[in-house]
Amino acid sequence: MSMLLSTLFQGTEYRLISGSMRRRVSSIEENSGKVVKDSLFVAIIGFEVDGHSYIPKAIENKAGCIVVDSDRKSFPDDELISLYGDSDITIIEVKSTRRALAILCAAFFNHPEDRMDLVGVTGTKGKTTTTYMIHNILELDDNASGLIGTVGKCFGKEERETKNTTPDAHELFADLEEMALKQFDSCVMEVSSQGLKLDRVYGIRFDIGCFTNFYEDHISANEHPDMRDYLESKLVLFDNTKTAVINADCAVAKQVINYASSRCPVYTYGLTEDSDCYAKNIRHEVRNGVSGSLFNLVCPWYEGEVFLSLPGKFNVYNALCAICTAGLLKVDFETVLKGLATAKVPGRVQPVENKLGLSILIDYAHNAASLESVLKSLSEYTKGDIISVFGCGGNRSYTRRREMGVVSGNFANYTIITSDNPRDEEPMSIIAMIEEGIMSTGGKYEVVEDRAQAIQKAISMAKPGDTVIIAGKGHENYQEFEHKRRIFFSDSKVASDVVLALEEKKQ
Repeated sequence: MSMLLSTLFQGTEYRLISGSMRRRVSSIEENSGKVVKDSLFVAIIGFEVDGHSYIPKAIENKAGCIVVDSDRKSFPDDELISLYGDSDITIIEVKSTRRALAILCAAFFNHPEDRMDLVGVTGTKGKTTTTYMIHNILELDDNASGLIGTVGKCFGKEERETKNTTPDAHELFADLEEMALKQFDSCVMEVSSQGLKLDRVYGIRFDIGCFTNFYEDHISANEHPDMRDYLESKLVLFDNTKTAVINADCAVAKQVINYASSRCPVYTYGLTEDSDCYAKNIRHEVRNGVSGSLFNLVCPWYEGEVFLSLPGKFNVYNALCAICTAGLLKVDFETVLKGLATAKVPGRVQPVENKLGLSILIDYAHNAASLESVLKSLSEYTKGDIISVFGCGGNRSYTRRREMGVVSGNFANYTIITSDNPRDEEPMSIIAMIEEGIMSTGGKYEVVEDRAQAIQKAISMAKPGDTVIIAGKGHENYQEFEHKRRIFFSDSKVASDVVLALEEKKQ
């Protein structure tokens, strides 16, 4: 696969520093290590590393074209011309290499985003669950559908791993092109605030853009400097969306609705009649051994009783978002009902089967709002005690740690504080911050630094009727330590192994 530079840059503002636009490029790369003969290398100004410093490496790997940022601090025009002007390398300047990367990748892969329905879901929490619900509904509607998000990617029934919630532009457009070539009708994707801020989806026109909720999170040197930046990053989704679906009950609903409605039609969902799509008479329901929620639905497209295979009011909100999306995509009600009744999301209130009389759940709740939602939901139907096991990730928000301690102290009967993904921090220093929060509540707790031992302790001490919630990592199958070193670790596998050992001991 190759493309003429003149074709690739058609409609894109640029300045030619040296070389010719009549040469062909074989690929587009932002990582100089992936550059091969005739690749186009895009130098991105990062938070920690400036991609312009890798221009020599890209040229050493036989790049055919270099794209530089007009705000670069190195390699002025005269230096670029002096070093590479006599070669056959084409050097081009653009105003923003981040945005150019997305635009060029879209063109290189023949705009796959225009060949299917695209649904983008943003929000502090609920993105993964909502996208899985929508994807499940669309698949049951004989609508070949792709999914891209935190847990991974689904190419129909085929599942693959992913590194970021929202992949970088090259990976994203390559995935969309593969889906388009396989004649997928749609793709549902999580759109993170970082993905929006870093222009990974720049230029993509979403058919439906969803906003699930907004809570304090992701405030750190590596993410967002403050809540204003965090919200503004998420609102970017609606700059290029055909129809918006917004949670009318979230704290910033008015601001989000005002922003979106000035750009596209808006549909709202919530738990009051003020919303376009709303649920009432919500109650806990167990069907065929599956713990979930039952509610009455009223919306422009459907009306009736809905069973959701996931428990908790927060999941009812996620379901309402999925229902609105399905309605806009003209899916029939029976398919929607079946999709919600069979929805499963890895690491989201995921049950661990056991014969111990316990409810053992794995959940990705990794901030205060998510943990509070889960614990409140569990308290509605747990007959015994709620035992919470969690830690907090290193190199991430400091405020999150104390806040999660406060939440667990207030809503769990007992907490075991442990390690999560400590990354470049000392696990016990993270745990100490969580302790500050839980001590302020007077909640009962203990510290077990080793995560496997913490899970074993929680399940072993639980009595029939108790719920053990293992939070923070959900679907992840690793623990991350200093210098990005990872080891295999799965909450689900550890919990299952503990259950098996206890069941064998009881026999």
